[in-house]
Parts: sequence; C-alpha cells; structure tokens
Amino acid sequence: MATRKKATVEDIAVDEKLKSLYKLQSYLSEIDKIKTLRGELPLEVADLDDEIAGLGTRINKFELDLKELSEMTKQEKIKIENCKAKIERYNKQLENVRNSKEFDHLSKEVEFETLEIELAEKHIRENAQAEKQIKEQIAAAQEQLKEKNLDLEAKKKELDDIVSETKAQEEKIREKAKKTETTIEPRLLAAFKRIRKNARNGLGIVPIQRGACGGCFNKIPPQKQMDIKMGKKIIVCEYCGRIMIDPELAGLVTE
Repeated sequence: MATRKKATVEDIAVDEKLKSLYKLQSYLSEIDKIKTLRGELPLEVADLDDEIAGLGTRINKFELDLKELSEMTKQEKIKIENCKAKIERYNKQLENVRNSKEFDHLSKEVEFETLEIELAEKHIRENAQAEKQIKEQIAAAQEQLKEKNLDLEAKKKELDDIVSETKAQEEKIREKAKKTETTIEPRLLAAFKRIRKNARNGLGIVPIQRGACGGCFNKIPPQKQMDIKMGKKIIVCEYCGRIMIDPELAGLVTE
C-alpha cells in the first residue's frame, strides 16, 4: 500500500508538482515572516541564559575559594596556638637550664616558633585581604546576575507575548505545509529543502519575472522561458540554483 502511494506521488504531472512546491513555499514564507516578527529575541534569550549560567558558575567558584581561604586561616590560627604553647614550654625550660649549650638550643627554638607565628599571622592577613577581594567580586557578580535575570524576565515576557499572538496561526500554517509535503515526491522535496536552506531569503522556488529569475533576477534565455511556461520539466536557475515556475502556473497572473 505504501509503495502504491509513493508511485502515485511520483507519477503526478510536473506542472502539478511545481504547483505543490510553490504552495509549500508560500506556507514556509508565511512561517518565516512570523519568525521575523520575533526578531533576535530567541537568540537574546538564549545568550542571557548562557550568561546567567556562567555568572552562577563564577559565584560558586568564588564561594569555594572563600571556604578554602577560611580553612587555611583556621589552620594558621591552630598553628599559632601550637607555637605559643611550645614557646611557653621552652621559656619554662629556660628557667632551669644547666649550661649555655642548652640555653642556646632553647633560645633558638623560641626564636624559630616566634618566626613561625609571624609567618602565620602574615598568611592570615593575606587570606583576609584575598577574602575581601573575593567578597567584592561575589557582590559584583550577584549584582550582574540580578540585572541579567531582570533583563531575561523582560525578554522572555516580550517573546512569550509575540509567540502567543502568532502560535495558533503558525501551527495552522505548519499543518498545511506538512499536508502539502505529502503530495511531493521525497527526492524533489529533499532537493527543494536543500535549495531553500542555501538561499538567503529562504526561497526554493520562484516565478519568472519579466524574463528573469525571480530569485536572483538574472535574465533567462527565451527557449528556457518557453520550457518553464510549458511546465513539462523541473528547471533550475543556472545562476542561483532555485527552481523556477511560470507565474500563471503559480497562480500569480489573473485575467
């Protein structure tokens, strides 16, 4: 049954194929116009989504850095307490030294632990400065995030309003386009879609206008114009590659 349907579609006369293609093109052009109404909004919304995700990732990284600095500061404070305990112990031992060698050894230990305390305090100050800078960066990123979210909300509302106005109309046209596609043989439909994709204005089939291609406006030889008018075969423009159709066949010429 499927084979019989395919054969029937392929056996349709060329002029009818051209009419179906032009009808399909008219539906797709209407959809393109609706998309044009939306303009760059879908891309702007997508870009804002990416920027917001990026800011969120940046803030998370800053917060992890803060935790790491806090932990480092905690370790430095523990180190200071340990050093102070050692100094206290060494000072008590200094009260009971028995010789100068022992005195020198303990004095050096006190000096070493004192330097360790100074180094730890320096690290704590550096960590505090780094934390301050990171908190400022977090605040700036959060402010940016707030602005981007407000911008995104406005853009989405604007886009939703446009989509809601045109959605029903677009769905009806898409249904008509799908129905028309079933009347066109697959090979011809695929070729048409390929031409349309590569065409700057999305036109895959165009009527001839004053002896020229309706897509690129290059002149068509008289004999080829006659062949197009007869509608006995599919003819493409040798310059732009678009399929060409006689205006009368396309329903553009009236008495």
